[in-house]
Amino acid sequence: MPRFRDTATADPAPAPPTRSARAAWWPLLALVGGFALSQAFRTVTAILAGGLQAEFQLSTQALGLFAGTFAFAFGLSQFAMGVALDYYGLRRTLLAVFPLAIVGALVSALAPNFGTLVLGQTLIGIGCSPAFVTCTLYIARHFPPKRFAFVSGLALGLGGLGLLLTGTPMAWWVAHTSWRAGFGLLAGLAALAWVFIHTCLQEPVAHAHPRPDTLGSALRGFGALFLLPHTLGILALALVSYAAFLTLRGLWLGPLLAHRHGFSLMEVGHVALAMSVLSLFMPAVFGRFDPGPATRRRWIVAFASLTALTFLGMSLWHRAWADVGAIVLIGALSGAGVLQYANVRSAYRPEVAGRALSVFTMAMFLGVALVQSLTGWIASLAPTVGLEPYAAALGSTGLLLALGALVFWWLPAGQHAG
Repeated sequence: MPRFRDTATADPAPAPPTRSARAAWWPLLALVGGFALSQAFRTVTAILAGGLQAEFQLSTQALGLFAGTFAFAFGLSQFAMGVALDYYGLRRTLLAVFPLAIVGALVSALAPNFGTLVLGQTLIGIGCSPAFVTCTLYIARHFPPKRFAFVSGLALGLGGLGLLLTGTPMAWWVAHTSWRAGFGLLAGLAALAWVFIHTCLQEPVAHAHPRPDTLGSALRGFGALFLLPHTLGILALALVSYAAFLTLRGLWLGPLLAHRHGFSLMEVGHVALAMSVLSLFMPAVFGRFDPGPATRRRWIVAFASLTALTFLGMSLWHRAWADVGAIVLIGALSGAGVLQYANVRSAYRPEVAGRALSVFTMAMFLGVALVQSLTGWIASLAPTVGLEPYAAALGSTGLLLALGALVFWWLPAGQHAG
């Protein structure tokens, strides 16, 4: 079983391979293309929700289940993806798995019933599961450690182009075609992303990074991660932080603005676009001003707490301008997520980086599945106790995020290793 040492005895991170800046950036851009499609797939429900509800007569609970299926499949796949990325490498893993997202999108576009839609979401979630972890591992292996947060922020920001696609452009496309054509468009773009990755990403040296000797040792490495005292705190916040953002952007944004304030589909798309534009640039901003291990945890807790308060505010007020302003603010604060990735990167040794990032990502997306499904259930029960469905869903999201931030702050900090 791998041993983990504290900062005082840990070996320094290996120097990145020698290569030109341009040669390092082109493969990263290809990987970001796949990540952008993953972002589009996970947020498209907010635009397609009206068409899905109309054709299949979906309740709010069923809509929450549909949106959460992607995240549930994505999260559960992270265990296998972490082993595969550390053992088989980035190129082979991503090229083998990502085609499932293309197949899933086509299945969804042709779905005759709700069950087939859920199957399509499952395939899409599995296919997209290695997308961003591959980006972060590539950055860790080919860029200096001191630039990790900044380059990861740029990758997160460029990946936000997928969010832009599912704003006004997707709203226009669906308004002039159908929700099925929306899935068809994403399938075509995902196929182009796969070709780009196949062309640009090469791993000619099999042992260019620390690699487990056997699959058995790779699997045992997962158990060792959970024995570390700081892992639980990292996972507690991971379960609810990204889930809060994606529950709003990927599920409730459209129904909230349409039903609470009477927004048209195009108006919903404009708000989604504004939120997405901010999420495009803010990760790089937060990464650029990353304070480092000494104070990074305080920043993470502060931004998570502010986001939680904003969700709670949306559950109380019912004015269009206030809701739109809160949505935009949450989009800006979502960029602070890059600090959590930097925290994970510095808390574990390089040879388990793939598994550590996969465990973190698994927690994030299992959290998305749980929070989206839970808020769908809460929204369906809210009218029976005299509450507005969206107030109940947003209020519960804010409370969960506040609880996650409290647990993260209360549990021990990680011992940084590089």
